[in-house]
Amino acid sequence: MRIQRLAIVVTGINLVILVLALVLVIRPEVTPDIAPVLRGHALEIVDSQGRVRAQILVESPSTQDGKTYPETVLLRLINPDGGPGVKIATSIESSGLLLSRKAETQQGWSGVQILSEEPGGLVRLLSKDGNEQVIQP
Repeated sequence: MRIQRLAIVVTGINLVILVLALVLVIRPEVTPDIAPVLRGHALEIVDSQGRVRAQILVESPSTQDGKTYPETVLLRLINPDGGPGVKIATSIESSGLLLSRKAETQQGWSGVQILSEEPGGLVRLLSKDGNEQVIQP
């Protein structure tokens, strides 16, 4: 009789282990909820020193030096010294692309600027020694 009871207990323990193993293997994998869209007013990415290195934002309409600028969507990739390395902007009036590096020029940068303003846009090339070439249609 003791052997029968022992066999029943061992069988019961084995059955419980089998059920637990099946539940753990068959159940769907639990994954954290992933938001399909990230929404906000701006996004900034900082480096290990806390300096902003990339931005995506919407700038409100503004007036500077008597000139009115419309609402603008802006993407900036910022180089280690804080200057814009890549700048892409768009508004209702124009769009632009700037690829630059810091230089000892009067403008403070050298690189390529592409603007799609009326009456036809322009491409500006500025060398580090201050030589500028503008291409317009």
